[in-house]
Amino acid sequence: MQSSKKHSIWLRDRTIWLYRWGRWPVLAYLLACLGLYLAQERLIYKPDPSIATTPADRDLNYQDVWIPVAKSGKTNDKLFGWWLPATIESSLPIAKSKGTILYFHGYNQNISKNIDPAQTLNKLGYDVLLVDYRGYGKSSGKFPSERQLYADAEIAWNYLVRTRNIPPDRIIIYGYSLGGAIAIELATRHPEAASLIVQGSFTSMSAIVATSPWSKLFPMQLLLTQKFDSIAKVKSLKIPVLYIHGTADLHIPFTMSRSLYASTSSTNKQLLIVAGAGHWNYNNKFRTPVNLETIDRFMTESVSTKISQISVFDGDPLTRK
Repeated sequence: MQSSKKHSIWLRDRTIWLYRWGRWPVLAYLLACLGLYLAQERLIYKPDPSIATTPADRDLNYQDVWIPVAKSGKTNDKLFGWWLPATIESSLPIAKSKGTILYFHGYNQNISKNIDPAQTLNKLGYDVLLVDYRGYGKSSGKFPSERQLYADAEIAWNYLVRTRNIPPDRIIIYGYSLGGAIAIELATRHPEAASLIVQGSFTSMSAIVATSPWSKLFPMQLLLTQKFDSIAKVKSLKIPVLYIHGTADLHIPFTMSRSLYASTSSTNKQLLIVAGAGHWNYNNKFRTPVNLETIDRFMTESVSTKISQISVFDGDPLTRK
């Protein structure tokens, strides 16, 4: 009996000790989960309000563009962007562009850090609209979220179609990094677009999060609200699609573009894998004559033929058939 009583006292004391001290790690873990859930938008999006450079610094012909977010009068928020009318290599304007590129940048900085790719595409003979999402650059509005980014992309599309009266079948939707996920979402809504180009993007936000060792400590599938589930969306794409990715991308594995390509339902899809190219947009590895010719040919054909049944070409030299 004495031994049983001592055992009961030990269990009681142990339970009290665990309750007093064991609950704090559990509480700390739950608070960490709550913090990740509430702060994930601040962790994902890194908008920069400062404009580092402008097209004028590159002697480019351009116009400032302010696009109202809503016409209901409930908000005065506007998207800011730059309209670059088509030019040729000499920077002279041309009578008619080959098409219009609606360009979406990545998760950080703003359009001033994306002038290089815009200039490159512009000098191929295309009009380019560079636009900042709300919270980025000079664009006003709330801090970004997945839903708001999709809404901003739709606003930019409507500006081209309704304000500039550009036929949808002459618009190429172009997205880089996070902008690729935004471009994919917009393309699923507008099968009337000429084509879609996705550069250095990912399959889903959960897949990107899973590449971090910290993800194994938390139930990210339950906590993540910013989904960007591109791998599911590309299955419904009907327009021509070109995926571009560098093999030396340390931020987003180039295998993700391969997965997007494999899952894309469009009968006109291409995959351009650039050996040795990193994540940052349009460095010298990307800007080779061969790569630019591939991109230009894809855009020209998509604008001129729309959803024509062109045979599939896989630009990846490792998988080309």
